[in-house]
Amino acid sequence: MILTKLALKSLLNRRASVVLTLFTIAVSVMLLLSIERVRVDAKSSFSNTISGTDLIVGARTGDIQLLLSSVFRIGHTNNGVSWQSYKYITSQRGVKWSIPISLGDSHKGQAVLGTTPDYFTHYRFAKKQHLSFSAGNPFSTIHGVVLGSEVATKLGYKLGDSIIISHGMGNTSFHHHNDNPFEVVGILNPTGTPVDKTLHIPLAAIDLIHGGKASHNHDEHDEHDEHDEHDEHDEHNNLTGHPKQITAFLMGFDSPLYTLQIRRNINQYKPEALLAIMPTVTLKDLWEMLAIVEKILLLFSFVVVLISLLGMLTTLLANLNQRRRELAILRSVGARPWQLFTLISMESLLTTFLGCVLGCALFYATLFLGADYLQSHAGISVNIAMLSRYELTLIGVIMAAGFIIGLIPATRAYFYSLSDGMSIKT
Repeated sequence: MILTKLALKSLLNRRASVVLTLFTIAVSVMLLLSIERVRVDAKSSFSNTISGTDLIVGARTGDIQLLLSSVFRIGHTNNGVSWQSYKYITSQRGVKWSIPISLGDSHKGQAVLGTTPDYFTHYRFAKKQHLSFSAGNPFSTIHGVVLGSEVATKLGYKLGDSIIISHGMGNTSFHHHNDNPFEVVGILNPTGTPVDKTLHIPLAAIDLIHGGKASHNHDEHDEHDEHDEHDEHDEHNNLTGHPKQITAFLMGFDSPLYTLQIRRNINQYKPEALLAIMPTVTLKDLWEMLAIVEKILLLFSFVVVLISLLGMLTTLLANLNQRRRELAILRSVGARPWQLFTLISMESLLTTFLGCVLGCALFYATLFLGADYLQSHAGISVNIAMLSRYELTLIGVIMAAGFIIGLIPATRAYFYSLSDGMSIKT
C-alpha cells in the first residue's frame, strides 16, 4: 500500500512525461479496439449486405460471380433467366416472395436496376432492415425512377428531376435512351450497400427503352384504366411487363426446407442451365477469399500497440537515468533493492492501466461519433456494446506487456548502487 501511494506520487511528480506516455498508450489501445471492432463488424456487415433473402437465382456461372453481379453490381453474366422459367419457379409451393432484377444499363457510371415494387417491400440489408425513403415514394408509373442515396448526393438530383438512361455499364456509353426520360420519384436513405449507388426503375421500363412492347401495355392500361375493376393488380403488371429474360431473381421461402428443396430442383432444372445460391453461404466464402485484408488489419493493430509500449519503455529508461539521485536517497533511508524494483514495476503497471482505461473511453467516444458515418458511407453496422471477451483479452495482453516492459528499468534500478546514485556525473 505504501509503495502504491509512493508510485502514484512519483507519477504525479513527473506528470508531464507521464501524461504524454498515457496519451500514447491510450491512442494505441483505442486504435487496437477500434480496428478489432470494425474488423468484426465489417465481416458481419459484409455478410449482411443482403439479408433475409434465401436464394439468388441466375444463369449457371459460378457462385461468387452470380453474387457479385446481382448484389454488388460487379461484372456481368453472359446469359440471363427466361421469363417463363422465372414464372414457373416462383409459382412453386413454399415460395413466399420473389424479386426479378434486370441489369445492363447505367446512368453516368451508376448501375440501373429494373425491378418491381416488391423490391422495396421485401429487400433487406444489414440485420433484416427495410429500405426506407428520405424523400418521395416507390415508383408507381413506368417512367418513375428511385435513386440510391449516393447517386442523389453525388449527382445532385432531387425529386422531379429528369434522367436519361444509357445502354451498357460503366462511365462510357455510346447509346442514350433520350426518347424515354425518367422522373425522380423517390430517394432512398443510406444503407452502406450497393443499393446506394443504384438507380431503380420498373422492370417494364427496361423493355420500353429497348424497343419492347411495354409501352403498348402501358397505353392499353391507361385507355381502360377507368373501367378496370382490378386497378392495383393491373398497375403491378404494368410496372412488371413481360420481358423475354431477366438477369436474376431473389427468393424468400416459408420454410428452410423449401429453400433446400427448390435450390436442388433449380440446379437440376432441365429447360435451361440455372444456378441457385444461398447468399449468406456465398458471402462467407467470398470473405474467406479476402482473409488477407483481415490479417493485415490485425497486424497493423499489434504494430501500433508495440510502438506505443516501446515508447513507454524509452520514457521510463530516460526518466530512470534522471532519477538515480532520487533512488539513491531512498536507498539511504532504508529502501531495499527489491522495494525499488517493485516501485518502478508498479509505476509502469499503473501507467499501462491508466492508459488502457483512457483508451477504452476514447474507443467508445469514437464509436458513438463514427457509427452513423461508417453505416452510411462504408456499410459497416458498428455494434456499440460492452467489450467482448476477446477485446478484454487484448487489453489483458497489453497490461501484461506493459508490466514486462516495466521490468527492464526496474531491474536496472535494482542494481543501482548507493555510491553510483550519490556521485555527480560530468
